[in-house]
Amino acid sequence: MKVTKLTTYRLPPRWMFLKVETDEGITGWGEPVIEGRARTVEAAVHELSEYVIGKDPARINDIWSTLYRGGFYRGGPILMSAIAGIDQALWDIKGKALGVPVYQLLGGLVRDKIKAYSWVGGDRPSDVIAGMKKLTEIGFDTFKLNGCEEMGLIDNSRKIDAAVAVAAQVREAMGNSVEFGLDFHGRVNAPMAKLLIKELEQYRPLFIEEPVLAEQAEYYPRLAAQTAIPIAAGERMFSRYEFKRVLANGGLAIAQPDLSHAGGITECLKIASMAEAYDVALAPHCPLGPIALASCLHVDFVSYNAVLQEQSMGIHYNQGAELLDYVINKDDFKMTDGYFYPLTKPGLGVEINEQLVIERSKNAGDWRNPVWRYPDGAVAEW
Repeated sequence: MKVTKLTTYRLPPRWMFLKVETDEGITGWGEPVIEGRARTVEAAVHELSEYVIGKDPARINDIWSTLYRGGFYRGGPILMSAIAGIDQALWDIKGKALGVPVYQLLGGLVRDKIKAYSWVGGDRPSDVIAGMKKLTEIGFDTFKLNGCEEMGLIDNSRKIDAAVAVAAQVREAMGNSVEFGLDFHGRVNAPMAKLLIKELEQYRPLFIEEPVLAEQAEYYPRLAAQTAIPIAAGERMFSRYEFKRVLANGGLAIAQPDLSHAGGITECLKIASMAEAYDVALAPHCPLGPIALASCLHVDFVSYNAVLQEQSMGIHYNQGAELLDYVINKDDFKMTDGYFYPLTKPGLGVEINEQLVIERSKNAGDWRNPVWRYPDGAVAEW
């Protein structure tokens, strides 16, 4: 079998799908994208295609190594996201060719189900609580919400009080019937992170995500030393080499590689194993589409240390399409009591409505994250 063609489709809300075709009629799908930089990743995918077309898609490790090591300059969000989507599609082809789900090719199931959590949007505590109550009715009991708005390097007590009020009111309204993680989104610098974490500890959030940016990872062990709250990070780390340094320095309790950003299934399996060796849990980052989610699930179901799976149903970023809009076999992604179950179809186990993909790709807009500014006019982290 040989790869014959790679086709990309930029899609609403902020996704990109990749179709990889072969001369035997078996096709694979991947999801290579950086949110807000889809066109850049698209160009990288097609630039890398010369290393893929004409090759045997079963030789995933060799193709991955060529894509990564074949260029003198490597790594980073754009190249690793392009590799991720190609890698996902190759695993999809291999599973389909052999007639088994990808997790069977990776050694088989290590668990029967995986806990999912849901994003909850809202600028006010009342909105967050209303969203949680609605989602608990359909089986969710684990959530993630933004821990704060923009936060200056040294900010005022009102900002601290506003952030803490959300957690306080969630606990008051929901008690211990739910668990919630707080995503600082890299918006907080180390001095304010230290103060915020201290104030939030009494409400026992499930984790604090990206308390500082990944480029400030030297603060993870320092922040972890002051709190019992697990610290999570990893969505902006793109290879095992970035995770290696962070894991070795300590501080992380939960690693969150993104299967569409960190080299795909091939690389994230290695990251998961490295994390396990450091007694660090795995919770793949996935605010994206169904192919990314399917890829995450295959890693979850073969990784002993996987504990949680993010998914994007109803996420506030989804404008113009929802998680399963492009999926034919929607029932295979059905959750029961807040758990995902193993996908059973060959390959990644997601059947794409290609006609809808082609139609929607014709008018796909270019999503951009907002640019925030502090009161003094300086650019703030979003």
